[in-house]
Amino acid sequence: MSKQQYLEFLRQGVSVWNDWRSQFAPLLPKPASLMPLDLRGAVLAKADLNQIDLSHADCCMVDLRGTNLHQANLKEALLYTADFTQADLSEANLVGADLREACLAQANLQRAALDAAVLSMAALTAVNLREASLIGANLSQSCLREADCSMADFTESDLQQADLTGGIFYTANFQGANLKQANLTRADLREAHCIQSNFQDAIAHQANLSLGSFALANLVGTTLCEADLHFANLSIANLCTANLRAANLTGATLFGGNLIGTNLHQANLTDANLAETDLREAMLDSADLSNASLKRANLRMANLRGANFRDADLRYANLSDTNLSEANLKGARLKGAILPDGSQHD
Repeated sequence: MSKQQYLEFLRQGVSVWNDWRSQFAPLLPKPASLMPLDLRGAVLAKADLNQIDLSHADCCMVDLRGTNLHQANLKEALLYTADFTQADLSEANLVGADLREACLAQANLQRAALDAAVLSMAALTAVNLREASLIGANLSQSCLREADCSMADFTESDLQQADLTGGIFYTANFQGANLKQANLTRADLREAHCIQSNFQDAIAHQANLSLGSFALANLVGTTLCEADLHFANLSIANLCTANLRAANLTGATLFGGNLIGTNLHQANLTDANLAETDLREAMLDSADLSNASLKRANLRMANLRGANFRDADLRYANLSDTNLSEANLKGARLKGAILPDGSQHD
């Protein structure tokens, strides 16, 4: 069968294609003879395109709603503004594909390969991306609201200004990813791997980041109000001017981090490791730091009014020019600490 005959079957409509494929599937031509196909604007909704090869094909504006594309090869295909609503793209190859402004709402992309794909401004609401690979993908300004991206790999991907509200990213890999100004409100990032990721000015209000790894991450200006960060690893992370008001940081590790001017008002830092952190001018008023380690931390000019330091380790910490009014220091270890008046504790 020639490429032209194959194309004519596709363009005759879904019912003709599906009937032909069910009867003559063994006659399908080899992939190499089909490239590149021009299906621009074709209506293929609910077609059976299981394992089809459309690599490098022009499928811009194609209607593929509800289509079966399981294990399909769409490598480097042009899929600009294509409609994949509720389509099955599980285990499909979309490496390097152009999916700008495409609609993938409620589509199944489980275990799909989307490395280096361009999905900027794509609609991915409630999409299934479990275990999908999106290494180096461009998802800037895309919508991933309520998406299930558990165990997905976003290594070095671009999610700048993306909307991830309410999404599930349990154990997802965001190492080196750019999430600047992304919306992660109420997102689930439990145990997510975010080493050296960029969250600058992102919004993660009420997000669950517990047990996540954010070492060396850029969280400058990030909004994390009421976020759950218990047992998270934020070692050497930059949280300068971040808003962590009423956040749960129980048992979290912030060793060596930059928290200059950070808002930790009413935050729970019980058992947290803040050793050698820079907390100059930070707002820790009414925060709970009981049993926390602040050894050699720099708290100069921080607001510690009403903070709970019960049994905390403040040895050799810099507390100069701090406001400790109404603070609870019962059981706190202060050996070598510089006190608010500039004197050093014995």
